[in-house]
Amino acid sequence: MESDPPFHEAYKCLFDKTIETNTNGDKENELVIVEECELPLIDLGRLGLAEAEREECKAEIARASREWGFFQVVNHGISREILEKMRFEQERVFKHPFDKKTKEDKYLNFSAGSYRWGTPSATCLGQLSWSEAFHIPLINIAPSGGFDSLSTTMEQFAATVSSLAQKLAEILAEKMGHRSTFFQENCLPSTCYLRMNRYPPCPIPSEVFGLIPHTDSDFLTILHQDQVGGLQLVKDGRWIAVKPNPEALIINIGDLFQAWSNDVYMSVEHRVIPNPLRERFSTAYFLCPSYDTVIQSCREPSVYRKFSFREYRQQVQADVQKLGYKVGLRRFRV
Repeated sequence: MESDPPFHEAYKCLFDKTIETNTNGDKENELVIVEECELPLIDLGRLGLAEAEREECKAEIARASREWGFFQVVNHGISREILEKMRFEQERVFKHPFDKKTKEDKYLNFSAGSYRWGTPSATCLGQLSWSEAFHIPLINIAPSGGFDSLSTTMEQFAATVSSLAQKLAEILAEKMGHRSTFFQENCLPSTCYLRMNRYPPCPIPSEVFGLIPHTDSDFLTILHQDQVGGLQLVKDGRWIAVKPNPEALIINIGDLFQAWSNDVYMSVEHRVIPNPLRERFSTAYFLCPSYDTVIQSCREPSVYRKFSFREYRQQVQADVQKLGYKVGLRRFRV
C-alpha cells in the first residue's frame, strides 16, 4: 500500500504489530464519534470602536482563554488574498515527490530538519502522526531558487500574523492587570515559527492520528485551516470536534502563557483526526520567546517554578524520547 510520505514502508513494524494484536481481538484505537461545536467567535473589529465595545471585546478574549483555551477571530486584519496565496504556495511545495521534500532544506534555504513527517519515536500506531510538515524559524525565511514567491508569501503572512499575536498577548496581559512589554521584548520575529502542515488521506483513520494529542509549547498559536475539518480539543473532560469557519483564524493558548498567567489561561490538549478520502492543509504561527527567556508566573503564590524556554523544550524532548509522550508543565509545578 503506497502513500506519500511512505508511512507503511517506514513504520512496517508498527503495522505488523497492530495486525497481530487485532488478530487477538484487541484493537489499538476504536473510532469514536465526537460532538462537533463552534469555538467562541470574536469580532476583532470591535477593538476599533468606542471604549465600552472595545473593553467587552477584550473581556471576551480573556474569558475564552480561561474557559476554552481556544477561540476563533474574524476581522483579524489578515487579508483573504494573503491567506489564499499562502495556501497555494503551501500546496505547491507539498506536491513535490517525497525524496525531493526531504531535501527541501537545501532548495528552500530552510534550516536543516525543517521537513518532518510521521513520529520517529512512535512505538505503536496510536503514537503515529499521519502528517507531514515544514517547521520554519522566521529568521530563516529567505528567497531561494525558484521559490521566491513562497518566501515572499511567508514573509507577508508572518508579518501580519505576528502583529495579531502581539496584539492578543498584550490584551491577555492587560486583563491580568499587567500592561507588560514582556512579549514585545522577548517574542521577536527571530524567535517565532511557521509550520505548514499537510494531512494526507488516511486508509486507517481509526488506528492513527493526523497529529497526536498534545499541547503547544509556546505562548500563542494562530492557525489558518482549510474546510476539511479534523481538529479536536478537550472541553470539560471530553473530546469535541471544531467546526471549520472559512472566515476565521483559530487562536489557542500555549503552555508558556498558562505558566505566565499562573493557570488563569489554559493550554488545552488537542489533536487532529485524519480523513480517509481528503487531504487537509493548515498553517500555524507560534509566538515563542528566545531560548534564554525566563518564564515566571505573573502572580504569587506561583504555581510553577521559574524556567527558561530552553529548559522547557529540552525537558519536553527528553520526555517524548523516553516515554513516548509529552509531560509538559506538570514537570515544573512547585
